[in-house]
Amino acid sequence: MLFSQTEDRPVVSVADASTVGVVDACVVDPALARVVALRLHKTKDSKRNILTLARARAIGSDAVMVDDPEVLETAEGGLAELADKNRDLPQKRVLTDRGDELGSLTDVDFDPESGAVLTLHTTAGDLEGRALIGNGGYAVVVRADLTPAGSSTAASSTPSSSG
Repeated sequence: MLFSQTEDRPVVSVADASTVGVVDACVVDPALARVVALRLHKTKDSKRNILTLARARAIGSDAVMVDDPEVLETAEGGLAELADKNRDLPQKRVLTDRGDELGSLTDVDFDPESGAVLTLHTTAGDLEGRALIGNGGYAVVVRADLTPAGSSTAASSTPSSSG
């Protein structure tokens, strides 16, 4: 599922069919290359606007389902840092860990059950989700050895044993 497909999707309680909120963004832990939560807006309590992926019953094509409206949490500690709007992935510059720019991030494909980041869609082409290693206010950082250019550069710069 693409991040762009989750934005503005309603979060609905199975218990009473009420709308708990609306998805604002996916919260990613780059160290795990995994969506760990959804940040919501239009919630009853603006401070309780985090739905951890573990508390989501299902992320469907029309709505995110939760067991009851009380599953939302307040972003605290490390989750607060990850959920900061400055850390939203799409539209960010993409840099390799060698300092090379790979365009900007256009969208992210993830597994809605596990949260695993599957593919980073960039203006320069697609990258494996496991390439993600960092995310900040300025850029998303990916492993150069897992980029198409990085793989060929690494291969061509390896000394030959026959020489």
